[in-house]
Amino acid sequence: MEQVCVGVDIGGTSVKLGIFTLGGDLLKKWELPTEPKNDTKALIEKIGKSIKENLKEGGLTLTDCVGVGMGVPGPVLPNGYIEVVVNIGWKEVFPARMLSDILDGMPVALGNDANVAALGEAWMGGAKNYQDVVMVTLGTGVGGGIIVDGKIVPGKHGLGGEIGHMHVRDSETEKCNCGGVGCLEQISSATGIVNEAKKLLSKKKATSRLSLLEDITAKDVLDAAKAGDAIALEVVDTVSKYLGIALSHLTLTVDPEIFVIGGGVSKAGEFLIEKITEKFVFYTPITKTKADIVLAQLGNDAGIYGAARLVLG
Repeated sequence: MEQVCVGVDIGGTSVKLGIFTLGGDLLKKWELPTEPKNDTKALIEKIGKSIKENLKEGGLTLTDCVGVGMGVPGPVLPNGYIEVVVNIGWKEVFPARMLSDILDGMPVALGNDANVAALGEAWMGGAKNYQDVVMVTLGTGVGGGIIVDGKIVPGKHGLGGEIGHMHVRDSETEKCNCGGVGCLEQISSATGIVNEAKKLLSKKKATSRLSLLEDITAKDVLDAAKAGDAIALEVVDTVSKYLGIALSHLTLTVDPEIFVIGGGVSKAGEFLIEKITEKFVFYTPITKTKADIVLAQLGNDAGIYGAARLVLG
């Protein structure tokens, strides 16, 4: 029987799992609700039981599986310790050790979900065959992951890749969820895009299709920008400007081969990539030779791909 590995992506509402060949082929994927919250042991036991059941259904045993990788939505220290994961109520735990015990000592690797997603895109997605990759996820917030020489760079305190909380705008007065002010997440996330649009609509008298909408979404803003709406284009210009600044800082720090843009906002496609690239080029005049910017390809599966790759070393 061919050996396999398992990837686990723990989110706030669901846990995604996948069984992979060691070469990166996805054999099976499934989901579980992220319940119970605030009880790490119970959730890990549920995940362990589900892995055993699904391996068995595939005609596999624990000995056929070389290991399990897990991505979690919070900082992970190098020794696998998690101080806190707010949206699932975990505090001061070693979940990889717990899962390994349930799986009869099987190797279990652990990483931050955004870093793990970046590893997935580097393994089998938009950055396949690249060793030095930075991924930026534009969703409700802004996340990121840094891969150097094919390895995640988590940092000594688990903060590596927290791109969304880079300070980029001095004029910001409202606080970010992290407690800072002027974070990239406040501008370039889906939430930030909506806030930027509302601010502009309240200040300007220019006609905009956005003013006809009761509840504006980031997709509405991006669709309007594609259609040539002046207000929406100004919002996208601002969003791209601060993303360009952030990517320029990352370039002058780790100089990746490629940037991968993922998350729900990235569904705007090449239109958004072109806008970001234009600003990125402007803010990195030091050289013409720099990273390409591409779209992520794995979507919501990036986390399970990266988690599986994590355990392969």
